[in-house]
Amino acid sequence: MDRAQQLSEFLKSRRARLSPDVAGTGGFGGQRRVTGLRREELALLAGVSVDYYTRLEQGRARNVSSEVLAAVADALGLDTDERAYLNNLARPAAARRRPARPQKVGPELRQALEALAGVPAYIIGRRLDVLAWNELARLLVADFPALPVTERNMARLVFLDAAAKDLYPDWRTKARDTVSNLRFDAGRHPDDPELAALVGELSLHSADFRRLWADQAVRAKTRGHKRFAHPLLGELDLDYVAMRAPDDPDMTMMIYSAPPGSDAATSLRLLAGLATGSGPAAEPEPQKTV
Repeated sequence: MDRAQQLSEFLKSRRARLSPDVAGTGGFGGQRRVTGLRREELALLAGVSVDYYTRLEQGRARNVSSEVLAAVADALGLDTDERAYLNNLARPAAARRRPARPQKVGPELRQALEALAGVPAYIIGRRLDVLAWNELARLLVADFPALPVTERNMARLVFLDAAAKDLYPDWRTKARDTVSNLRFDAGRHPDDPELAALVGELSLHSADFRRLWADQAVRAKTRGHKRFAHPLLGELDLDYVAMRAPDDPDMTMMIYSAPPGSDAATSLRLLAGLATGSGPAAEPEPQKTV
């Protein structure tokens, strides 16, 4: 989890996925001993010296400018999340190098969770720790109150809990998304010892995690689609949106919903009935999906 090592491995992995022909370098001729582009070819595309790019890739460059990072990102074909990850590693903010305070969910966010009584919602923090949840999230995702605090973590649940492969029919997609989300967090907090310990634990106990972590995929939670297999209600096809807390960018509320009139919407009403113990909830007025 050393920042310089993370930066080096990430740049090497992204350089390795580029074809000399596609990149337009012509390959510089000669027999190739590396996958993808050579450092010299990448430096040429980025418009920087080979020596400077080498120092950057080795994590030895100091005071890297945003212009240079943008040029390297363009040459590597990085997307928005990968660019943010590169910038976080190459230009770590002083605040993130200081010990992070424990995260606490404020009363406003807890009220928001309670207000979302008809859909599953939970709040995750650094390292994908689950910090708070509503009753539908408990019934759908995991019985969080029954878990030790240290086990309330989405990465641990996905890779170390055997029930996860039953809960997520598309488990491989869920696993890949989880790792790429965790790596994005690692870019924001490259010196977090608890994150390093988590990555070490998952690497030790899960071959799937080791393989996916080595892929260097980076993705921030935004929105998407997820399938669940509930033991009582069967499969639910739900949409989700990730909303970052305005006063803490490392805290995200995950909200799952379904289009009005869909089978999944009916299942959510049944789930709400289980939450209250009163049977299926009443048919809601049509609303725009969040």
